[in-house]
Amino acid sequence: MSQDRIIAGGNACHMEPTDGFISRLLPAPLNGGYQQADYWVWCGSVIQATNPGEDGRYHMYASRWDKRTSFSPYWLFRSEIVRASSDQPEGPYGFEEVALPRRSPHFFDGMVTHNPSIKKFGEQYLLYYMGTTYDEDAYDSLIQAHGCFDIQIPAHEKFRNETWNKKRIGLAVSDTVRGPWRRLDQPLLEPRPGKWDSFATTNPSVCIRDDGYSVMIYKSRTVDRGLLQLGIATAKHPTGPFTPISDDATFPFHAEDPYIWFEDDQFQIIMKDMTGKICGEHHAGIHATSPDGIRWQLSQPPKAYSRTIHWEDGTTTIQGSFERPNLLFHNGKPTHLFAATADGPGGFWQASKTWSMCIPLKPKY
Repeated sequence: MSQDRIIAGGNACHMEPTDGFISRLLPAPLNGGYQQADYWVWCGSVIQATNPGEDGRYHMYASRWDKRTSFSPYWLFRSEIVRASSDQPEGPYGFEEVALPRRSPHFFDGMVTHNPSIKKFGEQYLLYYMGTTYDEDAYDSLIQAHGCFDIQIPAHEKFRNETWNKKRIGLAVSDTVRGPWRRLDQPLLEPRPGKWDSFATTNPSVCIRDDGYSVMIYKSRTVDRGLLQLGIATAKHPTGPFTPISDDATFPFHAEDPYIWFEDDQFQIIMKDMTGKICGEHHAGIHATSPDGIRWQLSQPPKAYSRTIHWEDGTTTIQGSFERPNLLFHNGKPTHLFAATADGPGGFWQASKTWSMCIPLKPKY
């Protein structure tokens, strides 16, 4: 795909090269972000508590699950969204509480919460996330029969796929960053049979304008297990209802983990390039912009971030994973990038440790 192509709603055009989003990344603090020794930690979305009476501290919402299991596929069955806090944006963040625990399996998010993305509209906090559910007795029977959950076993793979298919985008609302959270009982967005997003809805990120108009980017794929792709849905209010803008994916290439925001009078997105065909590096990030949240154009250069991390002590590492990017804002400008990361050479499959890390950003002006 041409790097200067208009992705949706236009013709190709020439773009002058710029420094790109990746040039804004500063060295990462060694002890930043959030980790827990006995848990796999993933995602990581941060907001400052600024409502009247709140403490002004920084609060991260992240996913975690017990490290006595493997990272995958247990994230799909054991993840819960927690809140951690810090006096400074870089961290380190300390665990505070489970924000979105399990509830009745009859709810769409009854057994699992994952992929948190914290936003604010007025004085209300909005926690977008992915939830799914399953029959716990059936799950326990599969574990007992084989001592673990192994997707190489046909019955296990079938159960995993059924649980993956049930992934839906949820929303919880609170008047304080500490909750209590009022969870919607129905998903914000359902799959659409016969369309690009017929398989599941997940990985939500929402950009909310001052007037409440909201643009959501989300992940799905077709029931024939095609490529992971990203699409756009819009709403007049951040609580929905959200309506997809097209029957086709907005970004029709293999990508996931999007984050959307508004800066410089345009919508902007960073997302993970699953193959490296767009930005030139496997599992690095892509940057794109839009005047309206509907017509999107890849930046030049398109690379937004990399698994190659430069640390504040002058060392450099290639992380096994660098995923689920989220931004922290001060006065409407992004100041810190947070991402889920893993040690080891082969992503979370070979990791001994995962955590949510922080990279400060250079001021753009």
